[in-house]
Amino acid sequence: MESKTEVIPGKSIIVPSVQELTKKPIINIPARYVRDDQDPLIGSYDPSLPSVPVIDVERLDVEDYMNSELDRLHSACKDWGFFQVVNHGVSTSLLEEIRTQNESFFKLPYEEKKKLWQQPNHQEGFGQLFVVSDEQKLDWSDMFFITTRPHNIRRVDLFDKLPPKFRETLETYSIEVKKLAMTILGYMAKALKMEAEEMRELFNDGVQTMRMNYYPPCPEPDKAIGLTPHSDADALTVVFQLNETEGLQIRKEGNWVPVKPLPNAFVVNIGDSMEIVSNGIYRSIEHRATVNSTNERLSIATFHSSNLDSELGPAPSLIGPDNPANFRRVSMEKYFKDLFARKLDGKSYLHFMRTENGEGNTC
Repeated sequence: MESKTEVIPGKSIIVPSVQELTKKPIINIPARYVRDDQDPLIGSYDPSLPSVPVIDVERLDVEDYMNSELDRLHSACKDWGFFQVVNHGVSTSLLEEIRTQNESFFKLPYEEKKKLWQQPNHQEGFGQLFVVSDEQKLDWSDMFFITTRPHNIRRVDLFDKLPPKFRETLETYSIEVKKLAMTILGYMAKALKMEAEEMRELFNDGVQTMRMNYYPPCPEPDKAIGLTPHSDADALTVVFQLNETEGLQIRKEGNWVPVKPLPNAFVVNIGDSMEIVSNGIYRSIEHRATVNSTNERLSIATFHSSNLDSELGPAPSLIGPDNPANFRRVSMEKYFKDLFARKLDGKSYLHFMRTENGEGNTC
């Protein structure tokens, strides 16, 4: 049977490892990593202003708290596009294990990593994503990207090369984060007053991919960027930060707001697909990763998209005579193919999806 892997398309130009580059003493970063196009890394955001909301998942299911916590979730999705979740049901022991295994994974000898490097026709493996030309500026980071669910679209050849213990832990983590994502999506449907079955049908057999990020210390952090500003193309991203080094920032009201991850919490953000499904009620938010001169930073971002055979567009239950569709409808296959043919550039891909009704409804 032919694999569906090609539906999650194509390729990213293969680039050198930044982690390997930093193993030798360097004073000035190579020109291809100098990012004069970026906003200053030190923003003017007032730390006394509100920070990213925190949602208690347990409270969403407790009668005395559920309405107020659902309101908090709804507000976080509309006004922030980012929130942290606590009491999420993923065990501390599993989080500790995925942390340990992921750190060991990035410490593999380079010769071992090369067996897991991206191939010319696949974006999965070690490398960088969305590199579409040899002149394009690069991020100061390495990543490992892999499709985890559903099983029938996995690249079995890549999975089989993973260290056995890491592969086992990754499988368990994948299942638990999928459960959490479906729980959050269910509460989002309730908050949106969207038919619950619509959300379940879209995402129950949806695509889950993971991007494991390694940001090495950078000798000139003011000139580099760890991850180019962008919004995620999926519906819901669940991020687990593996150490205490800060770096994630979100764009809000013209400022870059730092996200300070709580211990063993997940940082969750709305992706472009959910902005489309919600017909613009929930907003994907531009975010980036910065680097520093002394500490490495590691994180795992797990992306949840709708079923590959689904059509992406505003949920029918949210559309009516007084609520016209703000986005076009496309197959998920076309959505993915168009996405990976572009380089990261803010929310440009989402704007490409807007109808004339939605042109004035931008962030």
